[in-house]
Amino acid sequence: MSDLTSLTRRSFLVMPLALMACKPGDLVYEISGFTMGTRYNVVAVDPSHRVTDAALRAAIDGALAEVNTRMSNWDPTSEISRFNARTGTGAQRLSPALAEVMDAAETVYRASEGRFDTTMGPLIELWGFGAPGARTMPDATAIAAARQRSGHENTLRLGGGEMRKTQADAQVYLAAIGKGFGADLVGRALTDLGLTDFMIEIGGDLYAAGHNPDGQPWQIGIETPDSHNRGVMEVIGVTGLGLASSGDYRNYFEQDGQRYSHVIDPATGYPIEHRTASATVLAENGMLADAWATAMLVLGRDRGMEIAEAQNLAVLFVERDTSVSDLRFRTEASTRFAALTS
Repeated sequence: MSDLTSLTRRSFLVMPLALMACKPGDLVYEISGFTMGTRYNVVAVDPSHRVTDAALRAAIDGALAEVNTRMSNWDPTSEISRFNARTGTGAQRLSPALAEVMDAAETVYRASEGRFDTTMGPLIELWGFGAPGARTMPDATAIAAARQRSGHENTLRLGGGEMRKTQADAQVYLAAIGKGFGADLVGRALTDLGLTDFMIEIGGDLYAAGHNPDGQPWQIGIETPDSHNRGVMEVIGVTGLGLASSGDYRNYFEQDGQRYSHVIDPATGYPIEHRTASATVLAENGMLADAWATAMLVLGRDRGMEIAEAQNLAVLFVERDTSVSDLRFRTEASTRFAALTS
């Protein structure tokens, strides 16, 4: 299956916790595999025993194949790759799936003051985060040139189910929203099979519906943003929502005593420098949770919290506590996040 791994690969994960004992008579499916350059996990509860293993796997495979066919930057035949390969600025008609994702991307772009941007490829490549290899700080001239070749407002126009470039070399990368949409699409496929209780996780982005085999909301662990010691900072119950986390602490390089994260601020062309180490978002679907988690990490807690409260977004920020000598963290939740997890 094609790889949707992106230039903005997220390294911070949420973790579905171990399943409890299921209710008598329930059939519980647990299916895992690889897609989009990462691992996926699906858990589905079927109390009526109406769904076969083969039907469930076919539904999952079909949904994931659709996402890759539309959004893989690594498959030259995918819909987004064909758009990226175009050298003109004429409009291209979008499939319903890609149109849905691009519309959501533009909505989050505008609401986040441009901090979620699908056209950041030139900057991420320039900083060395696009593929394995040497990473070094570029000079200001190169950064300015890359910014001219990126930026949603500079390079794309959407409308009427169509998309066109305003710069012929514009490129669109969807990994910061595609995994969340993939979880949503698998969820729709499972719903079509008549299932109401399931959890789909793709590379740390997830959508959960109904209840787990123990009859409770799905228990999800939010990882402590420490690159040396993995642990669970908080456990929350999730049902009927998408959840995604984004962090700056696994993918970075150091040069001359300075740490440079893979999280690039579109407004400056430089990696973020604030104390926010991770942002976790609950949203109506995985697609929006995925996009907003990236946007909120780039914004940082101060401005991010203002936007979250103004738009009633459910966000949990984790910040490094610089008031102490050892590595410690403090959390702050938006009003909506606190309400959903209380």
